[in-house]
Amino acid sequence: MPRWIRGAALASLAFAMLVLGAALRPLVLPETHTATPILNAVELGFVQDMTAHHQQALIMVQRLDRGVDPGVVRLADQLDDTQRLEIGTMLGWLRLANASPVPAHPMAWMHADTPPHEHSAPVAQVDQRATGTEMPGMATMAELDALAAARGRDAEILFLQLMFRHHQGGIAMAQAADQLLASGPVKETARSMIHAQGQEVGLMGLLLTQRGAAPLP
Repeated sequence: MPRWIRGAALASLAFAMLVLGAALRPLVLPETHTATPILNAVELGFVQDMTAHHQQALIMVQRLDRGVDPGVVRLADQLDDTQRLEIGTMLGWLRLANASPVPAHPMAWMHADTPPHEHSAPVAQVDQRATGTEMPGMATMAELDALAAARGRDAEILFLQLMFRHHQGGIAMAQAADQLLASGPVKETARSMIHAQGQEVGLMGLLLTQRGAAPLP
């Protein structure tokens, strides 16, 4: 057999063995892949808690007497639309992350270990009640029942007071997430919440003043 034919045959055999070895490698030595999590600990906790926080806002809207001033009704409907849209977005993230929409440890993300480079300012101060399992700004069952029973001007004032305080709590949570996260869609959503809810708090404060009432302490 000519030398050049023998050389070509050996080269072809070596190439075939190389291809076969590459194909069999995963079977002999399984490769381990570490998937990047969809949401980190802070993002997951914030999204779970804010979903629950938003859901109570929807309950407040549902319990508002629809016979109140049309301006208050329009505000309530605007809040309902905005928070439903945000809930849908957050639930979508949780489904992608294969995570429960219910937090196992509410507000624990506020104390999660975060690399120093991910925040340059102190974390926003949240109501002391939030250090346990409570989220800031949440209404009690007694307050929600009182809202459901209220009518007319009393309903307007109580709704505005409860939602004003609720928004303040939501803003504090969003500020904390913004400061703890370096980048990403969750951070951008938190910033959007800060802006939108800040404007709504201003409007609710004005409506309370017009009715001779003040925000809850």
